[in-house]
Amino acid sequence: MATPPFVYQEPLPLSGDDTEYRLLSKEGVSVGNFEGADILKVEPSALSFLAQTAFRDSAFMLRTKHLKQVAAILDDPESSANDRYVALTLLKNAEIAAEGILPMCQDTGTAAIFGKKGGQVWTGANDAEWLSRGVYECFTRENLRYSQVSATDMWNEVNTGTNLPAQIDLLATKGEAYEFLFVSKGGGSANKMYFFQETKAVLNPKSFAQFIESKLPLLGTSACPPYHLAFVVGGTSSEACMKTLKLASTRYLDSLPTTGNEHGRAFRDLEWEGKVLDIARKTGIGAQFGGKYFALDARVIRLPRHGASCPIGMGVSCSADRNIKAKITRDGIFLEKLEADPGRFIPAEQRAIKDARIVKIDLKRPMKEILAELSRYPVTTRVSLTGTLVVARDAAHAKLKERIDAGKGLPDYIKDHPVYYAGPAKTPKGYASGSFGPTTAGRMDSYVDLFQSQGGSMIMLAKGNRGPQVTAACKKHGGFYLGSIGGPAAILAKENIRKVEVLEYPELGMEAVWKIEVQDFPAFVLVDDKGNDFFANCGACLPGKS
Repeated sequence: MATPPFVYQEPLPLSGDDTEYRLLSKEGVSVGNFEGADILKVEPSALSFLAQTAFRDSAFMLRTKHLKQVAAILDDPESSANDRYVALTLLKNAEIAAEGILPMCQDTGTAAIFGKKGGQVWTGANDAEWLSRGVYECFTRENLRYSQVSATDMWNEVNTGTNLPAQIDLLATKGEAYEFLFVSKGGGSANKMYFFQETKAVLNPKSFAQFIESKLPLLGTSACPPYHLAFVVGGTSSEACMKTLKLASTRYLDSLPTTGNEHGRAFRDLEWEGKVLDIARKTGIGAQFGGKYFALDARVIRLPRHGASCPIGMGVSCSADRNIKAKITRDGIFLEKLEADPGRFIPAEQRAIKDARIVKIDLKRPMKEILAELSRYPVTTRVSLTGTLVVARDAAHAKLKERIDAGKGLPDYIKDHPVYYAGPAKTPKGYASGSFGPTTAGRMDSYVDLFQSQGGSMIMLAKGNRGPQVTAACKKHGGFYLGSIGGPAAILAKENIRKVEVLEYPELGMEAVWKIEVQDFPAFVLVDDKGNDFFANCGACLPGKS
């Protein structure tokens, strides 16, 4: 067999860019000359300015196309009532966030930067340092949240207090342009980026469809659907597969070719994108509480692979779809234009809709009385909560377990009040609260039986589905799990949270124990004291269900 000639294949051959950009500035950009060739000179401060502006815009605004997809749920006769309720809430939340005060989600994410630096671009600096400076400036100036923790030794961690470090990947390419993708990835959706090492046996239509059907339920609802869903099949390594997955979930790779070749170019499979979307919508999971809109769209990317490996990545971008492109050229510094007026997608007739079926729950009563009232209603019941909630999440739960292990028992506050799994963003001046939406409930599943046996966590409030051990614990101890919509944190801060104060463990930062006063805080009864689980009604569609 003759040796083929050398052919360089661009791994991700993108063609064209239909992104609408806005000019930020022409300062800090100039053109020079080196050995007869034009050189684009970029001042390091321009990198900081761009990063700061990009992460600010994406914390408060969304892409117009994304909002149109969410709004389309309202007009689809196949949407469930819960699909439409979630979509309408997300649109209202986007409208509030676009004011630039309350970020759309309290988890303002890990700052990730993907860049392609042309060979004729000169900065004379450590670009990652100056981009990190922009992340620092954004997160310390805006009403965002510091979510990054640094290990001081193998077991102990401290919050960095700046949201640094950022994840920065810069590639060298040809030309005199510097192109960027800025991504704010919250923990909920980041935790739903899955890697599977399969074999060639999955590479046929029947087996691949079965693979998709078996793996989709792992996503659950804790990453805040409706999702932008992505699958990547192949990759020269596990990390190549997963990096491509992240780019695919942001729709950065939409202009890939739709066919492959013998040299290993990546491509989109449009036929399977349609099939994957259809499978996702038939799960019944819907936009968090049952229905059709588990996903807004799907991307399926095929990569080359080692013959002995078949990596497959599955992941999502959540309803807080915080991705924004940018570029620096000789014409200036440009940033993708996001939607400044999300309210235009909210039908006027739906702004004033009130649901008379919502059950109002007064939390200013003894826990025993609240439990007795909740016991009267079936799962799927929509409730509104007024009164005191205690807020505690991962680190606080670990601290409370240490008390039990030391023989000290649980504090009264976790027994007397419902516990809300959450961690707030910074509180803007003049506001009672910063963005303060729910975090993923499943991370606290292992504590529930123990805490309820001690009289604590009898009513829990968070987002996403729970494991079967939580359903069993609630049936055994008479507890409840209430679900709030994941994603719309700005609307909760503006309309439902009246007071916030630190109760204990202030050294944990946003993971401290908080006491908050709420008014008409919206939720669903998802797990009751009789062993019923809302998500079981979706069919065999979630982990732990059969």
